[in-house]
Amino acid sequence: MDNKQNILSLLGLCLRGNHLAVGEEPVEAVARARDARVLLLASDAADNTMRRVRHFAEIGQCIWLRVPFTKAELGRSCGRSAAAVVAVTDIGLANTVVHRLAEADPVHYDEAAAKLELKAQRAAERRSEQAQHEKNLRKGVKKKKAESAPAPVNTHQSSKVEKNREEQRPFRKFSRPSKDHRRRDSRAKANPYAHSRPVKKGKGSFRKKEV
Repeated sequence: MDNKQNILSLLGLCLRGNHLAVGEEPVEAVARARDARVLLLASDAADNTMRRVRHFAEIGQCIWLRVPFTKAELGRSCGRSAAAVVAVTDIGLANTVVHRLAEADPVHYDEAAAKLELKAQRAAERRSEQAQHEKNLRKGVKKKKAESAPAPVNTHQSSKVEKNREEQRPFRKFSRPSKDHRRRDSRAKANPYAHSRPVKKGKGSFRKKEV
């Protein structure tokens, strides 16, 4: 099987895997949804079709290529009588198709193959990170936060600040109370009203005055 027939068979594989949009309207739909990875235009497609495909590629932010297949050849690979444009929606299959084209014609397709190779690598990294994240969630593993490095300590500045604090701190002299003072405190606690003055009887007295 030659390289040309191999590429057409690969497009049929994309169709069976539901990774291929055939026709202008389906291609426009997947391009607007940002699901298209590469748009392939038949060699005998009209100029108006080429302008629309270029517009679809700008909307979908993907690559478009004119392939060395006629509309009839492109259609037969997709199970139709004719197809002017198709879109591959899987990044791995799109990368394989464009690499096969680059092997047949490096001048026209090498740059596109390099771009799709880079996109395929990024997509693989994202899938790997997502799979690892889901695995961690199932196991209950949380992502560790990056520990911040401690700030460098300036010993000279810290000693200076400590010295200023010592100078501003008031000096307090603590002494043990004398025995007499402790004795007075104990007597005051035993009878707190010992030194209080007697209450004079007056108007407020509850006793009746003698007649």
